[in-house]
Parts: sequence; structure tokens; C-alpha cells
Amino acid sequence: MQESKFLSQGVLAALFLSAALLQATAVSAQALDPATDAALDTALAGDHRSERNKARDRYRHPKETLAFFGLRRDMTVVEIWPGGGWYTEVLAPVLRGKGKLYAAQYGSKAAFDYQRNEMATLAEKAARYPEVFGEVVFTSLWSPDEIEIAPPGTADLVVTFRNVHNWFDSGYGQDPARMFSAFFTALKPGGILGVVDHRWPDPATEDPAAAKGYISEERVIALAKAAGFEFAGGSDVNRNPLDTHDHPNGVWTLPPDLAVPAGGDRQKYLDIGESDRLTLKFVKPASE
Repeated sequence: MQESKFLSQGVLAALFLSAALLQATAVSAQALDPATDAALDTALAGDHRSERNKARDRYRHPKETLAFFGLRRDMTVVEIWPGGGWYTEVLAPVLRGKGKLYAAQYGSKAAFDYQRNEMATLAEKAARYPEVFGEVVFTSLWSPDEIEIAPPGTADLVVTFRNVHNWFDSGYGQDPARMFSAFFTALKPGGILGVVDHRWPDPATEDPAAAKGYISEERVIALAKAAGFEFAGGSDVNRNPLDTHDHPNGVWTLPPDLAVPAGGDRQKYLDIGESDRLTLKFVKPASE
């Protein structure tokens, strides 16, 4: 039987139910405690961050995003697939000396050159700035074999930025359920999972393979709930209403990649800015 281009009716029903829940539970970011607030400001302004990375703050809203997830300086945090370390260079100095940061990289089975290059970039960055990255613990996450991202039941917060869409592709393990299970295992009861990804607006027309980089909020909610999480709300902090979600090379047509076809209008995509993104928070139940 030919595979449908879009999601099945049964899956759609579950996703629309999640959509109603999402609309009912959108929440505001909680206030950062003064010490975490000050530490984030210092980290964001730090000399260890390149001007190129700092310029992306206007699109990625790191302080507001981490506030929504409830970051505190004394937390044990796991960052999933940090790549070149854009968020690691924010989290590492904030948690240094007070909390703990695990950076769960692609691992030994990373399939693509860009992943190996990003791992090398972050390793070089860590060596250059030991006063920033010296306490980061590097672990691996690659389905099905490398799935212990931190000692079980020790993490207060797991965060993943623009990764979930990848896990529907065979080149990235094609096992999103196992990934979410790894997050659940690492977290303490009551711990938080924070997810940011490129947002597809309509689950009825969603590509099951997420090949253009977009994924619906409803689909992420369904994945997390299947792993045992409770949905704790969504934020609009990373939404971009200028993103039409229909670019020739998917999200990579937009900045920072700007994979614009030959003869295409680069300024059009610069004017849109970075992608429209979902920002979702989940909780591991306090008692299972």
C-alpha cells in the first residue's frame, strides 16, 4: 500500500486534541531569580561568544527561553545535541560552580560531516575557554546504542533546540520515541523537558518525515506524552509571523544558512529572519 504523504486520520485526531490542549495551556515565562538573571546577562555579553552568535540572540531569545523553562544556577541540566555550542556557551558559565551541565553530543556514530565538524568546533572552544567550559561533562546520544545522557534520575532540566525534526530521518536514527525516553530516564521526578524546534502550523498537512525541518507543536506534545511526560505549556517567545513555512529548501532557506536557490532573492529571506519556532515545556510526573 502506498504511504500517505500526510499523517493518518487517527494520528491527526490525536494531534488536534493536543492542539486544543496547547491553546488552553499557553503560559508566561516565570521570573528568573536574581542570581540566575545576572549570570545570564554576563554569559550573553561574554567575550567567549562570537559577534555572529550574539547577533542571533534577537531571533533565538536565549534569556527569555531559558526563563520559560525555569532555569536556575544550581540545576543539573542536560543539553541535547549541542552541535557547535551556541547554547552551551550560554549555559556553561551560568551553571559553573553552582550546578552541572551535561552536553549530550551526537556521539561516535555521527552520520554527517557537519556533525563531526560541529563536535570539533565545540571541543576547540572548550579547550580555548576552560574558565567557561571546564566543568561541562560530555556524553553521547545516538539511537539505539548511546542513550545514557546523564545518570538516571539526576537531571533537573533537559533542553533540546531544533533537533526533534531530525529524529524522523533514517540518517539520525529514525527513533524519536527512544530519544524522548532517554530524556525521561535522565530527569528527576518533577524535572523539566524544554523543547524548541521549527514550527509547522498545521498538523493536517504535516510531512511525516519532517524533511523541510518543520514539525508541529501537536506532534511534539504527542511524542512527549507517549514517553510519560505531562504537558506544562507553550510560549510564543520564538514565534516569527513573517515565516510562511513554504521555502524552496525548507528552514535552511532562511538565516543563518540562507540556502537560497541560484537566482533567488536573498534579501527576501533576510527580511523574514530566522524560522518560526515552537517552545514547549513538559514535566516528568513527581510520582510514577
